[in-house]
Amino acid sequence: MTAGKVIPIRPEQAGEPAVGEQLSDDAVVAACAVGDTAALGILFDRHHRAVYAFLSRLAGTDRRDLDDFVQTTFLEAMRSAKRYRGDAPVRRWLFAIAANVVSHHVRGEIRRKAFTVKLTTQPVRPATEPGARLERVRSMEEIRRAIDELPHKMKVVFVMSELEEIPGVEIARLLDMREGTVWRLLHQARAALRESLERGDA
Repeated sequence: MTAGKVIPIRPEQAGEPAVGEQLSDDAVVAACAVGDTAALGILFDRHHRAVYAFLSRLAGTDRRDLDDFVQTTFLEAMRSAKRYRGDAPVRRWLFAIAANVVSHHVRGEIRRKAFTVKLTTQPVRPATEPGARLERVRSMEEIRRAIDELPHKMKVVFVMSELEEIPGVEIARLLDMREGTVWRLLHQARAALRESLERGDA
């Protein structure tokens, strides 16, 4: 967090320099903490695409629901900004908020999901035979579905660790878990994925 008085961020007038662009993420969150809605707009502009991508992997729902999750994430960030202490980069802090937003919906309408995972979004190179390409597509769908079927906490940890490449220590801090719990969930997720893919249940 930045020291000293927080200066409210005014929407730029024509011909004025973009003040928000000069501020660090920590300073923008500090402004959000005192209710500066212009700061929330800057935070959204900087990070909404990354949050959307994270949620698309985690939630696996349609575009309309993802947009709602993104909006809710930033509203929650505004409410939680006073508690941000700079222990993790702002983007990862937003990921943790987004994961909590989704967890509140998991027991509701979200059931069968088909989200995009880094493992399954590599460009498909031209196949020498039609059957080879079909087999690759089938494999990608199997991986996607296998991850989709993981219990929610396992899926959150797996996505943050394997896809977002966030260190386990930081995941534990962001999700308020013991580090050992994070590693246990990650190990269980990997084992469950292997078992599911070997059985061909996905």
